[in-house]
Amino acid sequence: MKHIDKLPPFVLIALFALLALTSCKEVDDPLVPRVVSPVLVAIDGIPYGDFSTEPTVSYTKTGNVVLSARILELDKTNILDYTKGIDSLPVANTKIVISLRSTGATVAELTTDAKGKISVEKTWASLGLTAPATGNSVALNWSGSYKGQAFTRLSRVSVK
Repeated sequence: MKHIDKLPPFVLIALFALLALTSCKEVDDPLVPRVVSPVLVAIDGIPYGDFSTEPTVSYTKTGNVVLSARILELDKTNILDYTKGIDSLPVANTKIVISLRSTGATVAELTTDAKGKISVEKTWASLGLTAPATGNSVALNWSGSYKGQAFTRLSRVSVK
């Protein structure tokens, strides 16, 4: 059996190239199994808009909870022109389902208006809190589909 150090250099290069090509495999990122949303779901009641985290809107325990948002498509046509930038276009006539993350129960099914707005008023009991106390919160999903791509936005409502 030949020793590897006695092989001609071009054979070694060919072997290493073959190994490199066959060992490269594209894999999905196991830490970030997400797809970019086709829309921006701007939850109303969040100061300055909170698009990077799970926004929480607080309501009193004696009042009703108003779940409202604007659904916008980001037009990036002029992204490289600093005088124009990205434009936010309202998404009309799109069905949005608001559901409880704890049980999956549907809270509301709404359709966006011409300005991309949806809004519904609910009681704490309808959100699963029969005796709301300060500090309680309810986790929500805002889900829909736009241009054939599904999306979900997370948020919370809390008792203040």
